[in-house]
Amino acid sequence: MRFVLTRILYESSSSTRANLLTNTETRCFMTSNFSQTAAYIWSLADLLRGDFKQSQYGRVILPFTLLRRLECVLQRSKPKVLEQVEKLEAMTGLESEARDKFLRKAAKQSFYNTSAMDLSKMGSADIKSNLLSYIDSFSPDAREIFEHFKFAEFVGQLQDANLLYKVVQKVALTDLSPAAISNHDMGLVFEELIRRFAESSNETAGEHFTPRDIVRLTTSLVFMEDDDALTDSGIIRTIYDPTAGTGGFLSSGMEYVHELNPAAVMRAFGQELNPESYAICKGDMLIKGQDVSRIKLGNTLNDDQLYAENFDYMLSNPPFGVDWKKVEGTVKDEHTLKGFDGRFGPGLPRVSDGSLLFLMHLISKMRDYDGNPTRKRGTQNNGGRIGIILNGSPLFTGGAGSGESEIRRYILESDLLEAIVALPTDMFYNTGIATYIWILSNKKEQQRRGKVQLINAVHLYQKMRKSLGSKRQEIGEDDVRLITRAFGGFEAIESYRLDKEPDENGNPKRQRGSKKKAAKKTFGSKIFASHEFGYRRITIERPLRLSVQFSDERIETLRFQPGKLNAAMQKVYEQFPESFSDSGSPRPVSGRGAGGEGLSGKSYGNLTEVETEVRAMVKADFADLKEKQIKDLLAVKTWTNQKQLLDIATHLQAAIGTEQHDDFNEFETTLKEAIKTAEVTLDAKQKKQIIAAVSWTNPDAEPVIKKVLGNPTRKRGSTPETSLAHASGYQANPTYGTFEYGGQIVQLQPDSDLRDSEDVPLTAETARGANVDAVNETYFLGEVAPHVPDAWIDAGKCDSKDGQVGIVGYEIPFNRHFYEYEPPRPLQEIDAELDELSGEIMQMLQEVHS
Repeated sequence: MRFVLTRILYESSSSTRANLLTNTETRCFMTSNFSQTAAYIWSLADLLRGDFKQSQYGRVILPFTLLRRLECVLQRSKPKVLEQVEKLEAMTGLESEARDKFLRKAAKQSFYNTSAMDLSKMGSADIKSNLLSYIDSFSPDAREIFEHFKFAEFVGQLQDANLLYKVVQKVALTDLSPAAISNHDMGLVFEELIRRFAESSNETAGEHFTPRDIVRLTTSLVFMEDDDALTDSGIIRTIYDPTAGTGGFLSSGMEYVHELNPAAVMRAFGQELNPESYAICKGDMLIKGQDVSRIKLGNTLNDDQLYAENFDYMLSNPPFGVDWKKVEGTVKDEHTLKGFDGRFGPGLPRVSDGSLLFLMHLISKMRDYDGNPTRKRGTQNNGGRIGIILNGSPLFTGGAGSGESEIRRYILESDLLEAIVALPTDMFYNTGIATYIWILSNKKEQQRRGKVQLINAVHLYQKMRKSLGSKRQEIGEDDVRLITRAFGGFEAIESYRLDKEPDENGNPKRQRGSKKKAAKKTFGSKIFASHEFGYRRITIERPLRLSVQFSDERIETLRFQPGKLNAAMQKVYEQFPESFSDSGSPRPVSGRGAGGEGLSGKSYGNLTEVETEVRAMVKADFADLKEKQIKDLLAVKTWTNQKQLLDIATHLQAAIGTEQHDDFNEFETTLKEAIKTAEVTLDAKQKKQIIAAVSWTNPDAEPVIKKVLGNPTRKRGSTPETSLAHASGYQANPTYGTFEYGGQIVQLQPDSDLRDSEDVPLTAETARGANVDAVNETYFLGEVAPHVPDAWIDAGKCDSKDGQVGIVGYEIPFNRHFYEYEPPRPLQEIDAELDELSGEIMQMLQEVHS
């Protein structure tokens, strides 16, 4: 049966409104005529069984149902349409657009058919050609629906199976005239047929069909805040779905308002990528009397065909975790060129998941809200509301400064997010993942401003008797009522245990005997200030501490180039020693020579004679190397350059010695003197490679000085600016990386391997860029400095928007807020249960052996 949650009629005060919420009721409006009509039409499946797959039934039944309804609607005006056709044939040169207007006027509908034929007049002879000719006689909008249904293809299959005449005759006997069934009730019939089609093809249902329990809940949450559409007569509202699918959200929104205010006018808009889903949606809207020109076919992200429109209500269930590589160029261009004048100004998520792109698209479609209570109702600036279903990724994916975080930041700092409802798992046909309903609005009530409500409804479900694909659970009417009451009341609800039976998994007998506690099923609601989801990520640096030693083992590593060729060069050197000769090498006078110049061993690194063997070894052991890298490996220059660097280091070793140096600052002075004494020249790249070879990080070594600022003074100051931007003061400020070391004020070289970050929670002040340094420093001194005294805050990492130290990020850790610690069971209890289970297993094994 189909249910609709009634709208709670709000009164002026929030307290009265909360009282009304407790009296929310649910009513069923399915009539016997509706159920009988839907069942009768679906009985066409009895004819199709055997010749068609079960998943194909809907592809035949839906277009035939639509065809019969259109025929019945046009029946009374058909003589006038045919009369008009004769008149228009005499008007030569009449444009098709003008002809279309004349025929619509004659039909008194937004569609027409110019054929004198109908389904009841089609005999068995030539029925295929007659039926297709009849379809071609419809107006363009109606004809397009049948084209996207691939109706001609299925008509051919029915003809080949000798079923076409039988199907046409049965459809022709079904009375779908407006006198027998209204547009509203016919819409319900068609929706029921869509539901049956989705369930019969559950392996692909999730691609175009959102389960009706989810649709019902989302619709209730979006509409329950709007008094006008539910109480006033003559109100006109728009509803939009950018991922329309079969039109479930559009239909549900219209039905919700119709049940509570039949005088309200709802205009549906939508866009859908899949042609078949588009055809179903457009057919549904045509049956409901909507202007189907507002339903578009195409990709919403790169081809918004309703770009000039804004809407009152928006509902969407975009695909979960689907990448947007196909439209990447167009989306990035809009973000770069239009910024906030386009749809994607706040930022772009990673290409692997486009969910947040749809959310930003919807936000851009919200009607403006002027907040003027005296403005005449029904005018354009009455704001907008959004209900969108997303997976868990948009809640937390992406760190501070990422596209996802910036999108969340825009939503929360613009105070658009009203609530997020966590749904149970296993709710959708094609996935069992956790999902969430986001409710957004640009016209929040006073009590909701600056706040976000989280509702944990993960345990509000009923097990289905029969699974439909991945859908194993559904939300019942009592559960919907509980969620909407919590949302409407806008109160924090401490998590409490629900009166629901625990789920049974595995062996029921064993579970009943188990002492293990069943997982608690709870429900709760929490309210947070928007800034509580924000943090400022500060970068924490620690000094680089290096030890150095010119040992033979460390110098020997210079024989091989660092990077991707290193391992390959070592193996080549080991396997083909005859290609390398180290004898008689004179002292080099420069580190800049190439090609082995100055080396007596001219054959060093010449792999010409073993190139085939080297390539075979590389292919077997280093398959990731590209051809260019293999050529570098085979080049004599690669080897002789490294050999020359090795020789230079050997000569430096003679001047420096082999003892370990734990103060890199002193060692640098020693190295400069040794280079001068050895009369060698090193470029920056060579010097860097030698130091990398002979040095290593040592926590007991002295810190490496990056820059000496000068002598210390008594000048006061503790802000980043006094120690960095205005270094002339030379005031030590360890919090921001200037230390007094060796009698001077210095900046230390940071160790990238020790670099870390800390997330400082935003306060109401720091969220707007005030008092940031004080809060950062308090956090640092309390949480970081006691554990790593030599750490400091990198004052150069600032937020791109407010310019303050630290990058602002936002995430909504939903599960963390509702986590309840459950202490583990005593070990004795677990051991006893294991012994009991072991006994059961042994008994079963004995039964098998006997």
